[in-house]
Amino acid sequence: MNTSTNNTFVVGDEFELIQSATDYSLNRAENGWISGHFYHCELTSVFQPIFSIAQKKTIGHAAYVRSLSNGEVALWPWQVFSLASKDEQLVDLDRLCRAIHALNYYFNSNSKVDSLFVDVHPRLLESVKDDHGRAFENFLDLIGIKTSRVVIEIPAIVNRNWKLLQHVITNYRSRGYQIAANYTGTRSDWMTELGSLYPDIVRIEASDLERHETVAPLVDTIHSFGASLLVRDIETTEQLIAARQSGADYLQGNLLSKPAHAIGMIELLPIPEN
Repeated sequence: MNTSTNNTFVVGDEFELIQSATDYSLNRAENGWISGHFYHCELTSVFQPIFSIAQKKTIGHAAYVRSLSNGEVALWPWQVFSLASKDEQLVDLDRLCRAIHALNYYFNSNSKVDSLFVDVHPRLLESVKDDHGRAFENFLDLIGIKTSRVVIEIPAIVNRNWKLLQHVITNYRSRGYQIAANYTGTRSDWMTELGSLYPDIVRIEASDLERHETVAPLVDTIHSFGASLLVRDIETTEQLIAARQSGADYLQGNLLSKPAHAIGMIELLPIPEN
């Protein structure tokens, strides 16, 4: 497995223009990497590559927030979000994180086609009643990025609220985002019931894939709706083999590449091709 890092950085004047047009508290390091502040936390991005089996290359990255203190991890994401006790604070924090991810990804990568995968906090989905994705769309417009290059990852817990799941998919899709939803096994017919609202990508845990007794019908259903299957959290060679044998389209996990403060690219899988 080989990785490479792109080093196209935000031009100072461009960053200043973006900063002046938003209310976000942002900083730019000498190497071009962007961070933001929430309370006493300095927030920045790490990215984990997502590999396409068919294309045999990295097609996007999942973004995760990290809180730093003197270059070391200070708080884990759940600890940072626990500081936002009020819904308004949570909404501001969630939007700040996505803005930081977008700046770091699109201004530190040479690729013009790869997709940024970002999650949204379930409390934000409940707090914002309509127009999900509008604020992020406005920010993407500001930096010249189309919403079609962003994959919104809907938290698995939203599967428990069928009406909310349908509502947020409708909202995000109307703004051009790609949608990734999680298969949790709670409703075997959920893809069928979603109908025209099916997600673009269905994510499943590698450990769940190993235990699932009906993998083939599940994958067939996902593909029949024109969606792709992403197997995530691949930690072992056995899980990687199972993911490839399942008919998965995309792969993600620490076995392939750990989240890093860089835009890494997976070029080879850590097992021979069949």
